[in-house]
Amino acid sequence: MSEFDLIVVGAGGSGLAAAVSAAEQGARVLVLEKQPQPGGTTGIAVGSLTASETRIQARAGVLDSWEEHCVDAAKFADPEIEARNNDPLRRAFLRQAAETLHWLMEMGLKFHGPSPEPPNRVARMHNVVPGAKAYIATLQARLTRLGGELIVNAPVVRLLQDDVSGAVLGVVASIEGQSIEYLARHGVVLAAGDYANSAETIARFKGDRFAAIEGINPFATGDGHRLAEAAGAELVNMDVTYGPELRFVAPPGRSFQQLLPVRGPLVKAIGLLLPLVPNFVLNRMIRRLLVTWQHPEEALFHDGAILVNRSGERFCEETVWPEREIAVAEQPSKEAFLLLDGKLVERYSVWPHFVSTAPKIAYAYVRDYLKLRPDVAVQAMDLEGLARAREIPADNLR
Repeated sequence: MSEFDLIVVGAGGSGLAAAVSAAEQGARVLVLEKQPQPGGTTGIAVGSLTASETRIQARAGVLDSWEEHCVDAAKFADPEIEARNNDPLRRAFLRQAAETLHWLMEMGLKFHGPSPEPPNRVARMHNVVPGAKAYIATLQARLTRLGGELIVNAPVVRLLQDDVSGAVLGVVASIEGQSIEYLARHGVVLAAGDYANSAETIARFKGDRFAAIEGINPFATGDGHRLAEAAGAELVNMDVTYGPELRFVAPPGRSFQQLLPVRGPLVKAIGLLLPLVPNFVLNRMIRRLLVTWQHPEEALFHDGAILVNRSGERFCEETVWPEREIAVAEQPSKEAFLLLDGKLVERYSVWPHFVSTAPKIAYAYVRDYLKLRPDVAVQAMDLEGLARAREIPADNLR
């Protein structure tokens, strides 16, 4: 049995940030990660951080306040969901967002921005250079320098509790087939991610019809929620989820963003040069990210685009959410094809009609998908040509 001041479950962005923060205060920290490498959902994200009253905003002449940020944040959700918000928690979070950004910058991370992010009334989006994996590499390196310990392939299976008070005393982790106990003098931080890929949890709180819908991160299985509930915690707002929504299949291999360096002089150079890059070049870089993990705009379906399955059959009413998403999840391999005719191809090739977007930053059109995602996008002069390209029965598709 080993003893630490603090134990963190999960080595994604939030877990590593918590561990580094504690280590900076002199704590002896242990981080346990169930996967072979750190990263979590942060490691596959674009890497934006929305904050107010930042140094980067000040340099750009953007006047802002965290109180106004709180007001704008309430506009992102519909009124029914917003009514269930934990306002004191949101205010605490946004009040410290700039301090968090500056803390990351002091570690050497570079940010481009601020960029607009409606319905925020002013530019508050700060994008890390070159991408979100820089968070992981920087925080992990900082944790190592501070003497923190990170163990991978170490899923936590149970929280240790005091028999009388129920207080959490530590964790039990499964490492190389053995159950190992670790004690935490000052507590355990659960940073194990969401439950977007836990069919059991989704069915329990949202209903069985949503259970087949998967999230982007296949390892986000609600481990922290299960650990907390088993220790006596109450789970609240579990039915409030972002989506479900359709997503384009991710490209094979590692993306351009993931291949970029995250430390060293080249990253510093990128950070210094990025503000000087012409907007059309920057938009082209961001557009490459736009065709990864993005979702088709709702307007496509209302303008007449349809969905077909591997058999070339139309299987749902495309304009009805979330039945459309549920229907796709029920198809073989949870896969469907988005079919546009010539008029729609022409319409979604120029502003203001785009296939996917990061608001006010860049827009991706049909031609972008044909050029940047030939693995998923194909064009033909007739339905027979499309059917051959995608190995779909032509008669059914016609």
